Amino acid sequence: MATTRDYTAEDCSLARSLEIVGERWTLLIVRDAFYGVQRFADFAAHLRIPRAILSERLSLLVRSGVLTKSPGPGRRELYRLTDKGIELFPVLRTLVAWGDKHYAPRGPRRHFRHADDNGEVNLAGVCQDCGKSLAVRDYLVTTGPGAAPLDTDADVVTRALAHPHRLLDPITG
Repeated sequence: MATTRDYTAEDCSLARSLEIVGERWTLLIVRDAFYGVQRFADFAAHLRIPRAILSERLSLLVRSGVLTKSPGPGRRELYRLTDKGIELFPVLRTLVAWGDKHYAPRGPRRHFRHADDNGEVNLAGVCQDCGKSLAVRDYLVTTGPGAAPLDTDADVVTRALAHPHRLLDPITG
């Protein structure tokens, strides 16, 4: 028996949320949007996702109000997180921390720091140095001990993330 993807008639908030973000690639796309990825080609190259799946997931995220799509340079379109999408950050941050604890034997691939003072940020979003509760734009993502060495033919996103980068700042080629 085939399973359904449509939970619109369900009263369960988790089931309805999973309808939007529960498929394999979706949270990785959202994660990359937090990193500042905005162009289809950059999502495709960094995630190594089939273009048809990426197109479907981006369309779903736009229809659901998690991302917005706007004209970019040339014929390109840019995808940006909406306020609704930005509200997913604690979910992503917690999943990353859980994965770092259980599946990162060399340590975290990325660290989250306070852009103003480089202090470590805890899971509650508080800078451990200054005590400030941070908005997503106040985060700096840096490499951690689990990051792979930078390959000379790495995609534009991987190259950008090899250096400290403020969340939500656009990554451009």
